[in-house]
Amino acid sequence: MGVLNVTPDSFWDGGRYRHIDAAVAHGLKLFAEGADILDIGGESTRPGASAPGVEEELQRVIPVIERLRQASDVAISIDTCSAEVMRAAAAAGANMINDVRALSRPGALGAALETGLPVCLMHMQGDPQTMQRRPAYVDVVAEVKAFLLQRAAECMAAGLAHDCLILDPGFGFGKNLDHNLSLLRGLEELVATGFPVMVGLSRKSMLGDLLGRAVEDRLPGSLALAIAARQRGARIVRVHDVAATVDAFRTLEAVEGLM
Repeated sequence: MGVLNVTPDSFWDGGRYRHIDAAVAHGLKLFAEGADILDIGGESTRPGASAPGVEEELQRVIPVIERLRQASDVAISIDTCSAEVMRAAAAAGANMINDVRALSRPGALGAALETGLPVCLMHMQGDPQTMQRRPAYVDVVAEVKAFLLQRAAECMAAGLAHDCLILDPGFGFGKNLDHNLSLLRGLEELVATGFPVMVGLSRKSMLGDLLGRAVEDRLPGSLALAIAARQRGARIVRVHDVAATVDAFRTLEAVEGLM
């Protein structure tokens, strides 16, 4: 999954793809590099970020989805927590919903049901404004797994099919370095639930904490984390650097005799 943020303030590419032409060109580049899915987001959820209004989010993402749908057959994910944006994105040609708040906002679950699209439910402790102040867990793997299974059960009770749900442990969303590493070590527990698992580890602050690297110098660490997640059963790996990650996975597959 290639990341395409059409925001002014995302932690890595914020501002570079605010204009429609630049966003579409970058999305097509990621597709050409091997992205199976493009994840288009109009709200930055980096620590401390403020949410845009619904109209602003719609203006950011919908023209990009429409243009990409006209230009390619790449699968498109809409990264949003807003019911209105979910509906509009589906109408514009999106194929998936990626909700960092796990359909918890008013109307989001109903909107997801209306679209009939697959949904990724993510765990986050707190919200982007507060999540990194003092995250705390007794057993982070058990607590994240319990939360996601509960949300999945609630979504299925409302009518979403099991086959339409994907789980994301939410690396970096209300977790410190130890929490993130524990989640990655225990990822197979989440995989064992039977739901596909998606991970987003690309260039995140955990690599800054671990390696002392600025965001622009975190590609090697991102590739190592992507490989570790894939080896532990992650089905979708959300990345900024598609070409490099595809090369890493192809090399891993050759070593494992999967090519």
